[in-house]
Amino acid sequence: MIKSELVQKIADKNPHLYHRDVERIVNKIFDEVIESMKGGSRVELRGFGAFSVKERDGRQGRNPRTGESVEVTPKRVPFFKTGKELRARLNGSIAKEKA
Repeated sequence: MIKSELVQKIADKNPHLYHRDVERIVNKIFDEVIESMKGGSRVELRGFGAFSVKERDGRQGRNPRTGESVEVTPKRVPFFKTGKELRARLNGSIAKEKA
């Protein structure tokens, strides 16, 4: 699912809201998650999961094409850990489909 599909589904289930307002709400939620993570905060959505930032140290890497040594700079990468309820719902739905 892409963001526009998410906006459309929410708009379809809430006909009292304008499509442009739903789009603004979804964008604002994503912006707030990103800003919190940029500030180093962890963002937890109960039942869904938690977004956090992990720090990767700089290191010496290798260009696979040439074999040449390259410097890999330190960076911050997003990390997502699923919530208990999300895992349960995913595994429960999989078990039902197999039965």
